[in-house]
Amino acid sequence: MPDRSLLANSTTRSVLPRWRPNVSPTPAPARTDGTALQERIGYLIARPVGRPPNHVRRYHANFNNQAASWSKPRRVVAKAEWHPGELYPRVGFIVTNMARPSENIVGFYNKRGTREQWIKEGKGAIKWTRLSFRSFAAKAVRLQLHALAYNLGNCFRTLATPEPIRDWSMTTLREKLIEIGAKVVGHARYVAFQTAEVANPRNMFADILRMIGDLRPPPVASTGERAAGVTPWNETDGRSVS
Repeated sequence: MPDRSLLANSTTRSVLPRWRPNVSPTPAPARTDGTALQERIGYLIARPVGRPPNHVRRYHANFNNQAASWSKPRRVVAKAEWHPGELYPRVGFIVTNMARPSENIVGFYNKRGTREQWIKEGKGAIKWTRLSFRSFAAKAVRLQLHALAYNLGNCFRTLATPEPIRDWSMTTLREKLIEIGAKVVGHARYVAFQTAEVANPRNMFADILRMIGDLRPPPVASTGERAAGVTPWNETDGRSVS
């Protein structure tokens, strides 16, 4: 029989310390700037009590904030919009060094963004950045011609387009109304343009031509015609102009 002391020593647990990796404690993640900014305007993005109105409600806030990568605090302008039928507000932040009121700063940057959209639209539709000339004067002339073409297209879209296509982009107008295939049939008294009625129906073209004709000012009667009581005649639609 073995000695009981040997059995007791063999079943005794080791008292050596357990090995643990030498890892320093991980610090808690810092809050992001977006979370900190939303906490600053928490009173603006809290849903108001009661039935919402049918118009857009806009609220502005103005405070200083310093991000982790900034060397000094900067002015931040916040805007919160509550639109009818939406559950959450539309929130935007603007970092600026301007000393204007918050409403004026938001309006200034909105106009700036609209101009940038116009420039982007001109680059895509008119291709006014393709200035394949060596001399600076030739490039300037071609850029001015492209700007004139864009202004003419924008005037056409604003003044002579019906309601269904008023929100079309310049590229869509160019592809579906300007650069389209047509067959020209000339007669003794008129010229007919025969186009496919797949993209644009006939009544739409008729409305566009009517709106373009309405842009023409009515003829002015001369002094002799006014004295004689002669009514000027409109050659566009054959109606007398009173």
